[in-house]
Parts: sequence; structure tokens; C-alpha cells
Amino acid sequence: MAATAARGSASDELPEGELPEEELPESELPQGVSGEVAVRRRAGFDRPGYSGPSRNRRVPPIAVAFLREQPMVVVGAADAAGRLWASLLTGPPGFLQVEPLDPGETADAANAADTGDAVHVAALPAPGDPLAGPLAEPPSRPTAVGMIALQPARRRRMRMNGRSQPTHHGIRVTLDEVFSNCPKYIQSREPHLVTAEPGTALHGRELTARQRELIGRADTFFVTTANRRGDVDTSHRGGNPGFVQPLDAHRLRWPDYLGNAMFGTLGNLAEHPGAGLLFIDWANGDTLQLTGTARTDWDPAHAAEVPGAERLVDFTVTEVVETPGASALRWGAAEYSKFNPPAPESH
Repeated sequence: MAATAARGSASDELPEGELPEEELPESELPQGVSGEVAVRRRAGFDRPGYSGPSRNRRVPPIAVAFLREQPMVVVGAADAAGRLWASLLTGPPGFLQVEPLDPGETADAANAADTGDAVHVAALPAPGDPLAGPLAEPPSRPTAVGMIALQPARRRRMRMNGRSQPTHHGIRVTLDEVFSNCPKYIQSREPHLVTAEPGTALHGRELTARQRELIGRADTFFVTTANRRGDVDTSHRGGNPGFVQPLDAHRLRWPDYLGNAMFGTLGNLAEHPGAGLLFIDWANGDTLQLTGTARTDWDPAHAAEVPGAERLVDFTVTEVVETPGASALRWGAAEYSKFNPPAPESH
């Protein structure tokens, strides 16, 4: 299995140029080894037969009910230029629905037992969102997406990767992978709905002082990455306020804490450096979306400077989209995870 999404046939690959590949040093990604496996080995999780937590194409019954309860999901995908973004989609509970696939819809139609599920999302990104076009416009082929449904109040999350096609009032994602993660580093907070329309999206190529301040006090963000084939994954990162450090108008850094040893995000970055980040202002519903490139800093001396860090990730901004009041959801004060290490000291 590839870095974060199930491998299909050659016809599942994105067209050449849609998600540019990057050459990597041979020492970083040995020939014939996926980024996820290479990173796992480098991190010391190279026990024989170990492949990380299990992943499948079906949504377990308990997770079907979980999804129906959720008012939000984060969806990551590439835009027309191949840049990765993460977008927040919201709706009343029930806007996420699981639909079993017909045998003919599976990637392996000859193997009916391998038939998976689809998730219908009854929402689309707001106008001005970088993924409004890619997700809403009928594509020549399904769009690779990575999704994560997060329930902060109960510290639960579920990740789903697959291929998206637009519907009359949202998107339908044929699932390649479904898996849950542990509750580590999730801040508990309660949501409520307000009546509000999103403001006009503001575009830029560097972070303003106010945007850096939002990042500097964030306790949560979402990161979208993709492997060399274009399979997309979206994951969650959490910590105490200050765990993400804006270094200047174009760079930020965050620690990679001890997790479940899947290494999907870092594995993807070993294959392809593109990444999209999403920060949410939980108090007012603003969103801050960044696209750029990321690299893993494996220097133990650098990691030792940040409490709890196994390694660091450096991100370089190429484009910024800020949308005031992007979501009608608002959240209460956070109860921080007991697993959060102390935030690094500001310099």
C-alpha cells in the first residue's frame, strides 16, 4: 500500500503534470520503497511485518453513525495547478452519509467482495475557496481527495481517502481507505451554529502580522499531503497554543509528536513536498488556508529544542487565502489534551 491511499490500477494515476513530482536524494527515498515505509524505517519503526494500523475500504457500522452526527469535515485536494489545499465543509448533522457501493463501482469490479463504500457530503466550498472549482466542476476523471471528520467535543477523528465527483448539492467520494486515529492531541470544545454569511476571501502570497498571530496561538490545524501518484491524505495536528511557530512572512514550523506510527503525512512529504494547511479561528469561524511546500527536519539537535518533538517540519508558504466567517460553526473554549507537550518558547 502506498503512502496514504490504496493503490489502484495505472488508470487511477493523475495525468502527468497535474501533481508535479519532485526528485529526492536516493538516501532519503530508496528505489522501490514508498515514502511511508522509508520514513517508518528512519524513525525506528521497522519491525518485520509491521505495516501500521489497519486500513480498509469499508466504513464500520459504528463509524457510519459517527459520521451522521458530525457538522464538519475537512477535505483536501489539488487545484488545477497541482497545489494542495485543505478546505472546511460544514452542515447540519446528517450532511455526511455513507452509501455502500455497487460491485460495478469498485476499483476492482472483478472482486465483488472488495466492494467498499462511498461518502456523500452535502456541502461545497464557498466561492473564493481554492477548492470551490476543483470539487464542484465535473472533472474528466474523479478528483483524489483526503478527508478527516473531527469531533472535538469527544476527541474522535476518522480519516477517509478516495476519489470525489460532484453531485447536485455536494460531492460523492468513493473510498479507497478508511481508518480512525487515537484521541491524542485533540482539544475538546463544543460547537454551536450561528446565522452568518461568509465574508470575501482575501488572497495573498505571504502571511500578514495578523495571520501570523492566528497561527502562533493555534492549538489545532489540518494538513493535506499527497504521494507521488497523487493519492491525497488529510490529517490533524494538535498541541498547546504556540506549538506552531511562524518564523516570518513565508515560513512556519511545527513539531512532529509521537503518534500511531502510520507516518502517512511524513511519508507523503518524502515522495512529494507539496502541502496544504488549514487553520480555523474557533471563536469566529474564520479560516486561513495555506499552500506551499514542506520538508521534515530530522536533525535531533533541532528537535531537542522543542519539548516533545520527535522531529520538526518546516513549511514554506506560496499562497494564502483568508476567509472571514467562512463557517457558521462557532466553538467554545478549549480543554487541552493531556498529551500535549509544553509549547516551545518564543524567540
